[in-house]
Amino acid sequence: MAVSRRLFVTAAAALVASSGTSLALAPAASATPVSPDEPWYRIPVGPHDSPAELVRKASQVRPTERQIAWQALERTAFLHFGVNTFTGLEWGTGDEDPDVFQPVGLDTDQWARALRDGGFKLAILTVKHHDGFVLYPSRYTTHSVASSSWQGGQGDVLRSFADSMRRHGLKVGVYISPADENQYLHGVYANGSARSERTIPTPVPGDERPDGPTFTLPATDYGAHMLDQLYEVLTEYGPVDEVWFDGAQGRIPPDKVETYDWDSWYTLVRTLAPDATVAVSGPDVRWVGNEGGLARENEWSVVPVQEKANGRMDFALSYDAPDMGGRDALVAAQPVADHLQWWPAEADVSIRDGWFYHADQQPKSVQQLTDIYFGSVGRNAVLLLNIPPDDRGLLPAADVTRLREFRERIDRELPEDLVRGARTTRSPGTITVDLGRPREVDRIRLAEDIRHGQQVEGVVIEARTDGAWRRVTEAGTLGASRILLLPTPVRARHWRVRVTRSRRPAHLAQFALHRSRT
Repeated sequence: MAVSRRLFVTAAAALVASSGTSLALAPAASATPVSPDEPWYRIPVGPHDSPAELVRKASQVRPTERQIAWQALERTAFLHFGVNTFTGLEWGTGDEDPDVFQPVGLDTDQWARALRDGGFKLAILTVKHHDGFVLYPSRYTTHSVASSSWQGGQGDVLRSFADSMRRHGLKVGVYISPADENQYLHGVYANGSARSERTIPTPVPGDERPDGPTFTLPATDYGAHMLDQLYEVLTEYGPVDEVWFDGAQGRIPPDKVETYDWDSWYTLVRTLAPDATVAVSGPDVRWVGNEGGLARENEWSVVPVQEKANGRMDFALSYDAPDMGGRDALVAAQPVADHLQWWPAEADVSIRDGWFYHADQQPKSVQQLTDIYFGSVGRNAVLLLNIPPDDRGLLPAADVTRLREFRERIDRELPEDLVRGARTTRSPGTITVDLGRPREVDRIRLAEDIRHGQQVEGVVIEARTDGAWRRVTEAGTLGASRILLLPTPVRARHWRVRVTRSRRPAHLAQFALHRSRT
């Protein structure tokens, strides 16, 4: 392979690249000074910081531009598809016959249309699941579509997927599993190899790729294999908007382990796809902590973290802690936390019971999906809904119908904003609205301008009735999106939201009032 230029990138460079902002935090007079070079999305903390200092630092954390864009997506889709679709397994074994993969009716345009019509803005394909089977013709494994007789060994699901999503206005995400049962069987995964400097991409005989950048990065044997596959995906399939990792180890013997080369993987992604969000074992987005699609009642985007082996960001508290970023949580995490970081939550769930398609399963009801929407998007998280293609390579008709019904239901739950065009006045921490005449309201949507961080710890919504302001409902955190449901409609002309507690002066970006049509 001819190489036009050579890049040497270190893990330290990855940290700089991941900031996504040129802003620097001025040094603070505290027990743990903040470096002027430290990006605002991540601020160091130490064991001698007081509770008040922890809150002050949390109030200074800001999201990167890529995080702001990601949180605005609201509804994203997952597409679990691979050899498991044809074997009936949820977790493959790595020794499948590639010829089992036969999606003779593959239509990724059908996927894209269904997702677009369902209100989704980004879709993530399982390019490689834990079994190691790859949905594009990789140079670095034979466990791929190229070894199947489907389309004469010339098939490329990733190519079709990426083209279809962009053609229909959706962003493109890829899931490349860190675990790889097939590479374990080939003696590469968890083989005990030491990290050493590797040149990426690894040269392959007869490779006809055009000239491109090369990297020298520390990696194990398997870490280099992942780097090679990431390089293929990120250089040959157009702009990628999200790279999704989990932390699974695979069903390997308990005395075996692969310590993932997170720092090198992040470096490669940041360099080749600088606008891509890295989730959920990544610095941009965290797992919400369950697979039911539900966020916490008060979900913080600023949370305490600790850095683990090879630069992986990890939870300082348990992944399923009931409070991830409140005042008590900041103190509870102090013994192990080394930073406070903007690390917003992604809430994942499947439309069916399994992640892969099984003919005997049916999609969730519209009411279940609606409850999930309000429990995720309505609580400062982004919904990641899995819709698995079937063994024809199509989204099942029942699922397509359910997606459309789901979007229509949310449209009825949150119709036109009654505040639009109304007289609005603002004062510090308060927005007051005059609707012009009494209107019924049963859905209230709030948001902070997260460019100023997440500050709100408490708000109250009031309506003026019988000449006096009366409390309608209240909430704790807001963040990028908070939706409050009233059990019965309230009729009033004048409405207001008041911030009752915040870490710094709050910047409210949205106060929307709706009357549902359900």
